[in-house]
Amino acid sequence: MPPPSASSDFSLTGQWALVTGASQGIGSEVARHLARHGADVILTGRQKNDSTLDKVAGEIRSLGRRAECIYADLARVDDIQNLARQALAIQTPIPLLVHVAGVVYPGAALEQTLDEWEATMAVNLRAPFLLSQALAPAMIENGGGRIIMIGSAAGIVGFPARAAYAASKGGLIMLTRQLAVEWGPLGIRVNCVAPTVTMTPMAEQAWADPARRAAMQNKIPTRRFAQPRDVANAVVYLASPGGDMINGMTLPVDGGYTIQ
Repeated sequence: MPPPSASSDFSLTGQWALVTGASQGIGSEVARHLARHGADVILTGRQKNDSTLDKVAGEIRSLGRRAECIYADLARVDDIQNLARQALAIQTPIPLLVHVAGVVYPGAALEQTLDEWEATMAVNLRAPFLLSQALAPAMIENGGGRIIMIGSAAGIVGFPARAAYAASKGGLIMLTRQLAVEWGPLGIRVNCVAPTVTMTPMAEQAWADPARRAAMQNKIPTRRFAQPRDVANAVVYLASPGGDMINGMTLPVDGGYTIQ
């Protein structure tokens, strides 16, 4: 048998992926990049009247891949359950699940409200667990799959004014390890990608002040923020055959921010 080609190591042709938070930012670029590597994609977003999810789906279809949209509020348990049912009605099993959706409520720990804390944990930590739990049985029955969490450098090292967010992302990293231990023998690889500040449109606004931006970039050895494509490349690697021996790991995409 001839050895596999270099391109086949990173091919996702014939695979279905479900990407949460796919209407914008990191999620939309992850969805597009998976499609560029051959995957068909189920896209999820929260706002039913938001045309951006349909736009991303159209871009994926223009690549010759299939794309389906499902709207769900991941802060609601019923919506998560309905999302899983609808997704499995489109494709069973779904061999690749990428959790991108997340929320952040910046503010000092002394000022963080209970509502902010609970909303953060619901979307950033509870939803990835419940959706993974709902989709894993079909993966297992079919011989396995891959689950990729989008964490954050804030889940590895402390970051000012991010108490709830950092705690949720730290929990997501530990959830990654736990699921990898339990589900690895059943054929499911579970990994996490942890980016530093990533230049989505929202981040461009948040870091518009030149002095604040420069101060943060100076803490990153490569002296730049991440781009959504940087994160998407890491996801493709972990999703592909090239990453088959990686399990339970958190891959920082942070220019060296967390090594200091």
